[in-house]
Amino acid sequence: QMQLVESGGGVVQAGGSLRLSCAGSGLTFSLYDMGWFRQAPGKEREFVAAIRSDGGITYYTDSVQGRFTISRDNAKNTVYLQMNSLKPEDTAVYHCAAKLKSGTYYYSTSSEYRHWGQGTQVTVSS
Repeated sequence: QMQLVESGGGVVQAGGSLRLSCAGSGLTFSLYDMGWFRQAPGKEREFVAAIRSDGGITYYTDSVQGRFTISRDNAKNTVYLQMNSLKPEDTAVYHCAAKLKSGTYYYSTSSEYRHWGQGTQVTVSS
């Protein structure tokens, strides 16, 4: 069956960097648009970044624009989230999600995504 597995989370000081990975299995990865979402304790899940199936277009929420970079390697069935200049407010569980590509893509809407990973914890200390 289809599975998404995140890795790369951890504890880092403010200003530091982490690179998250999300490996997919049981799917034709190149047919899926991919997104990263995060959820902090007591808060709702929020959109972070997304990338179209061919990697040609990326999207970011304003708070991470210029600090985070989403990318993918379809040959490795993996999507990445490079996070630089991390802030304490970036602390959350980060989930990757997959949506079968289509013409219309409401990339920041979590209900658009059918498949989700279990998440990886990112903690940024001040």
